[in-house]
Amino acid sequence: MNRKDVKTEYKWSLEDIFATDGEWETAFAAFGKSAGSIAAFAGKLADRDKLIDCLKKSDELDLEAERLYVYCNMRRDENASVEKYVDMCDRMDGVMAKYQSECAFVAPELSSFSDERLDGLIADPEFADFSELFKEIRRKKAHILGEKEEKILAEASPAMGSFREIFGKIDYIDLDLPKIKDENGKRVKLTQGKYSACLNSQDAGVRKRAFTGLYKAYEALINTLTATYAGSVKADNFYATARGYKSALDKAMSGENVPEAVYKNLIAAVEMNVPALHRYVALRKEILGLDKLHMYDMYVPLTAETSEKYDFETAFSTVCEALTPLGSEYAELLRRAKTERWMDVYETENKRSGAYSWGCYGTHPFVLLNHEGTLHDVFTIAHELGHAMHSHYSNSALPHTKAGYAIFVAEVASTVNEVLTLKYLLSKSADSETRKYLLGYYLDMFRTTLFRQTMFAQFELIAHERAQNGMALTPKSLSDEYYKLNKKYYGPSVTHDRAIRFEWARIPHFYTAFYVYKYATGITAAVNIARDVLSGGEEALGRYKRFLSAGGSDSPYEILKAAGVDLATEKPFEIAMTEFSDTLAALKKETESRS
Repeated sequence: MNRKDVKTEYKWSLEDIFATDGEWETAFAAFGKSAGSIAAFAGKLADRDKLIDCLKKSDELDLEAERLYVYCNMRRDENASVEKYVDMCDRMDGVMAKYQSECAFVAPELSSFSDERLDGLIADPEFADFSELFKEIRRKKAHILGEKEEKILAEASPAMGSFREIFGKIDYIDLDLPKIKDENGKRVKLTQGKYSACLNSQDAGVRKRAFTGLYKAYEALINTLTATYAGSVKADNFYATARGYKSALDKAMSGENVPEAVYKNLIAAVEMNVPALHRYVALRKEILGLDKLHMYDMYVPLTAETSEKYDFETAFSTVCEALTPLGSEYAELLRRAKTERWMDVYETENKRSGAYSWGCYGTHPFVLLNHEGTLHDVFTIAHELGHAMHSHYSNSALPHTKAGYAIFVAEVASTVNEVLTLKYLLSKSADSETRKYLLGYYLDMFRTTLFRQTMFAQFELIAHERAQNGMALTPKSLSDEYYKLNKKYYGPSVTHDRAIRFEWARIPHFYTAFYVYKYATGITAAVNIARDVLSGGEEALGRYKRFLSAGGSDSPYEILKAAGVDLATEKPFEIAMTEFSDTLAALKKETESRS
């Protein structure tokens, strides 16, 4: 579909950021001239007046940079073939790099302040908008090195951080994926995207050929991939040691001000509940009617997705109805999202694939969709609007300096919306196949997000601890550890194909150490909050609204704790696992009643 053929009401209104491209160009030129002005404050932050002026100027420039960056990138996402927008993005990247360099003096100067002065600034009403900045500086002071050492680490960063880029080159360029036969016997080139589609195929032969072909390609490069990942792990450990942290895990958790106990507690809680996953795997094998259940059978739907089509109007109305428990204010914001054109709905030529929510402070959030009318698209709308509402509430309640929320909590609101939508659809559906699809969809959310991501988290902890203890990271040691974990998590009902040993080598998130656990804690928190909202009345809803409005006004752990979810305790995980077991029982009952 050509973009000009899409009705205006189904296109996002980026004009709410800049009315025209010409207005953007004017603002861009002005920003380029003023960005360097921040450097005039270097070496002068000990002076109170200079400090407040510098921080206000920095915030002003940050906000303008954000507006400029978001606009040109979202214009490019509309159609990546439009050279004008590609050029605008390239120019913006260059200016941003220069601006960030000009600002580099701020954190080191602030870290030179005494604890007493930082405490005074935190309590000072004139600096209220910047209190969280001072708290973070004070908290991290012990790990900030001298000027000379910080400069050395900064200069080494491009080389030490190159492993993710190297992995990307291997994964997207050097990896030689084979041609395989599809459902029609036609030979097609396997790609990363095609692989996912193949695992959803009802044809077991297609699933097997895709699985075997993919992992043979990774095995062929396993020595190179091992060396790349081992280098990344060693870099993580080096930076942790250099800055005085106990471990790379300690550094990663401290970075977002989340207790290390959350990570360890997650692994312990999920490990204790792997028998529930084993029961699900056994039921999956039974429902699919397979003599042997292989790892490549884990993604095929238990029943075909309903053929019912959801045009956008129907899908959006369904989501609105499903989210009624979130109250009238939330419902009004959903209405505004549609009438004020927050969403870009349909796939068009050269438009960015997938879906996301993004925006800039001072303007409503935006949502990119590629709506095709499937049931899955209904969940996508619910998910992305969850992100949008989270941003709207935080931006409305807080100044720019405190509105942004941490990645640790970023997936909570979106997943709450998915859970509420799923429960609504289940309550309205009398069709057995649709109910089985929905129950299977929910169980796979748990399997892929809570169980699988925790398995990933455990693997990267093992890898970092091995390296820290002077043990070699070899193709055999890494693959053996991963294989053991896979067998432990998926249990005896699965034929554990040898090829799954190499799955660790294709996970890009491992190159951002200790990131994946956030997916697992995110779904745990979301399940807890959704249950509270559905059963806890106004008090629970009030806690959730305060969470949505909290932004970055406190540590993400404390923000979630205030919402009733303390991830350093066992309770949230117990509730999530009960939800999983209850859903599994419902699927089993649904299957037995129709057999």
